[in-house]
Amino acid sequence: MEKTVKKIGQIYYYIYTATILTVVVGYLLTMNNNNYIDMLSPLRIALKSLIILYILISIPVSLGGFYQMTKKWRLIEDQTLKFKSYQKGAIIRLMLIGIGLVSSIVVFYILRTDISLIYCFGITGIALFFCKPSAGKMINDLKLDDNE
Repeated sequence: MEKTVKKIGQIYYYIYTATILTVVVGYLLTMNNNNYIDMLSPLRIALKSLIILYILISIPVSLGGFYQMTKKWRLIEDQTLKFKSYQKGAIIRLMLIGIGLVSSIVVFYILRTDISLIYCFGITGIALFFCKPSAGKMINDLKLDDNE
């Protein structure tokens, strides 16, 4: 079980590392460049709408879908298969939310001056925080005994 939590934890921290690197690189690439996409440009509206739509869909689907799948994983008798299924599901959940997190930063730096993308970044960051792996959360999700 500790191995499973450790693997999920690695992915979790890789996503936060990618987020920090994206922020730093985006800032360095745009700090002296005053060119930005026009406020009424169709490209700007499309990018912004796409990110917001992705976040609005991916967060509930990943969190709700993972919860529904844990109900099925509880019924698996083989512990190894149960942990593998949990790990795969948790990684998919992290990746869905992580893609929204990193893309909202990238689109923010492309569009600049758009505060709604900072809100998207914050919402996905909080959603990712709720996905932080721990042995206690895994025990609770799979209804395991503490001694396993």
